Amino acid sequence: MTPAARVQAAIEILDGVIAAARSGGAPADRIAAEWFRARRFAGSKDRRAIRELVWSAIRACGDIPPSGRAAMLRLAEVDTAIAPLFDGSGYGPAPVAEGEGAASGGVAPAWLVDALAASGVDEAERAALLDRAPLDIRVNRLKADRDALAAELAHPAERLTAPDGLRFAAGTPVESWPQFDEGLFEVQDGGSQLACAALAAAPGEKVIDLCAGAGGKTLSLAASMENNGSLLACDIDRTRLSRLQPRAARAGAIVETRLLDPGREPEMLADWQGRADAVLVDAPCSGTGTWRRNPEARWRLSPKTLDRHVAAQRGVLDVAQALVAPGGRLTYIVCSLLDAEGTDQIAWFLDSHPGWKVLPSLLAAGRPHGPGTRLTPCHDGTDGFFFATLQRL
Repeated sequence: MTPAARVQAAIEILDGVIAAARSGGAPADRIAAEWFRARRFAGSKDRRAIRELVWSAIRACGDIPPSGRAAMLRLAEVDTAIAPLFDGSGYGPAPVAEGEGAASGGVAPAWLVDALAASGVDEAERAALLDRAPLDIRVNRLKADRDALAAELAHPAERLTAPDGLRFAAGTPVESWPQFDEGLFEVQDGGSQLACAALAAAPGEKVIDLCAGAGGKTLSLAASMENNGSLLACDIDRTRLSRLQPRAARAGAIVETRLLDPGREPEMLADWQGRADAVLVDAPCSGTGTWRRNPEARWRLSPKTLDRHVAAQRGVLDVAQALVAPGGRLTYIVCSLLDAEGTDQIAWFLDSHPGWKVLPSLLAAGRPHGPGTRLTPCHDGTDGFFFATLQRL
């Protein structure tokens, strides 16, 4: 494909991404994969170049663009090599018409920039949310040692603050390595590893991962517990939860899973009421801390959507607190930097549920933020997280 044809291909994919963002459709990576699947003529170099154009254009636009073409014209304002490719050549984009405008730039829609600023996320911190993310893994201590595995791998690795974490360059094909198939490591952002470690799950404890999803944090808990104790992973999403047991088998982790019906969680967890030593709540959230990986997510968020997340988080916290035994712990995590989903939720919880206190963070990372800890790409080199650990008195 010619460079101009690659630009036109990126425009077509961007049109699909923009339509999906407006309608709540498929994520950008799935839209791109489907576009390539239908066009086998695009070689590996073409696919890499087109993906680079698509994601660069997404990052370059603040508000949701009116079209893929407008998004690419915005990128052309940043990358001067792109503008000459709007030349009307075969399979390339048509020349720029007089008065044709580009999409607006910026970090995010204006309301969201204001909300981040009000949450103490300054301009440099906001800009870093759109940097390229590296690739982090968590060495599975049930089967391997971090230093020994790092020495075994052919690629250079950076040791993270997270005790089992290693970092590689973005795009490193770690899931194709035999050590991955052997369950020696899992792909997991260093910030996610640290947030999970805040629960301090220990061997012999009874632990619940209440919003387990596909189980990334569950497997980290199993490793911390050394497969000694009881570990229950729950979720309301059957598809995501179904991915956990194959991953647990590969990792050698002992985990019980339980699919919950929305609205019936207390009933379906009656046998665990007041018995858990520790409960992890990786709550559904806006994902403002994960824009490095999903930059189009900022186009999908609205004040109304944020309100729904806040309500859902409070519902999950209500369910979680009833499961904790006296003296037990609850760690609340969101991959968001908005106070509405972080500090405000802990304040609400303490006001609504007497008999709890906030425990100090023992992690050598992050910064105090209200009653919890905040991790950011700019300061910590991780995805953005807020987490806080509470103890029932």
